[in-house]
Amino acid sequence: MTERPLKQIRLAAHFPGVNSATVWVDPRSRSQIEFSSFEHLARTAERGLFDFFFLAEGLRLREHKGRIHDLDVVGRPESITVLNALAAVTEHLGLAATVNATFNEPYELARRLATLDHLSGGRAAWNVVTSSDAFTGENFRRGGFLDRADRYTRAAEFVATARELWDSWTPDGLSRPFAHRGQHFDIAGEFTVPRSPQGHPVVIQAGDSEEGREFAAATADVVFTRQASLEGGRAFYADVKRRLAKYGRTFEDLKIMPGVGVVLGDTAAEAQEKAAEIRRQQTSPQTAILTLEQIWGVDLSSYDPDGPLPDIDPVAEPTLTQGRTRRGNTLEIAERWRALSKEKGLSIRETVIEAGGRQSFVGTPQAVAAELDEFVQRDAADGFILVPHLTPAGLDEFVDRVVPLLQERGVFRTEYKGTTLRSHLGLSEPVRKG
Repeated sequence: MTERPLKQIRLAAHFPGVNSATVWVDPRSRSQIEFSSFEHLARTAERGLFDFFFLAEGLRLREHKGRIHDLDVVGRPESITVLNALAAVTEHLGLAATVNATFNEPYELARRLATLDHLSGGRAAWNVVTSSDAFTGENFRRGGFLDRADRYTRAAEFVATARELWDSWTPDGLSRPFAHRGQHFDIAGEFTVPRSPQGHPVVIQAGDSEEGREFAAATADVVFTRQASLEGGRAFYADVKRRLAKYGRTFEDLKIMPGVGVVLGDTAAEAQEKAAEIRRQQTSPQTAILTLEQIWGVDLSSYDPDGPLPDIDPVAEPTLTQGRTRRGNTLEIAERWRALSKEKGLSIRETVIEAGGRQSFVGTPQAVAAELDEFVQRDAADGFILVPHLTPAGLDEFVDRVVPLLQERGVFRTEYKGTTLRSHLGLSEPVRKG
């Protein structure tokens, strides 16, 4: 039997935005707004030959119990603006912007993304996200008009419309009129930006739900997912990849890249100790109670973070927290957390630490390189989006100590071969339609 050639690992860097992964109490933590922070992480990712640099988006400052969420007071800059600036200080690194398909319009966003693709020489990507909450919608003229069930139908039509606009210029540089008549958009005119180096910017989709998986199989080039184990990753990978055939797509047309954290140490024990301390810093006693309140949907400030979980059930529709992604069925989450707490004798804070967070690779550089490789070779992922816990130096150690080991294993590039993000990811150029 012929052995399958080694799969090449894809790597991306997520700027550690305003989220629970970031450790702000660490003295090495720096600004969330200053350009030097974005530049440092992007330059480090490019030094490590990463595929792309990934920025999140926040359209409204989150609130909890009527107050601005603590982490959001640092602000939420607009991602495409930042990436346009980064295009000038990088040469090869892909530049991925998270932009909401609910509160934007196809013509305007297609124009901005095509401009970024031109300015960067073909390195632009769009992470498509959706929203259905009226809280975020209050910042926009439409408000929260979109039913939750319709958010992916609008997103799918949004992406299709943007691609029609990108395809409206001929290969020899002539603009042709466009017209789109659909459920969510009715537009016509002429697109102002010639066809960009990639044809279409790379489309990324984030989400693990059933509707998200189907949207990814039909539309996306990359899936940003969250899987907690090798077996869970393999199941997700197989499920999403098998959906591709019905849309006339192959396994290579979609890259699956879970978001992960990495903690390194000179010994396994040192790495585990560092990881435990980072988790404690990420989940203060106050954060533990706040996290629990997001699930239970009631004020739990009277509970001791070092005591047991509440013996009351969550409310059906939690409303204490506004502007955060919904966690799913809160009753099911509460039951899982209670079972975990009982099995391991964990307090509230310990349960939140144990149950929360994303997949982390913890160990020596050699062990982490081997585990990352195993995930990819066993079809649990095509690569990883690294989410460091420090801004902006959280990627430095990985690039210095793990990337060379992946190169020695023959599973990661030693130089950039192409010039566009599509070439980095091994994606084919889109066929122009119309």
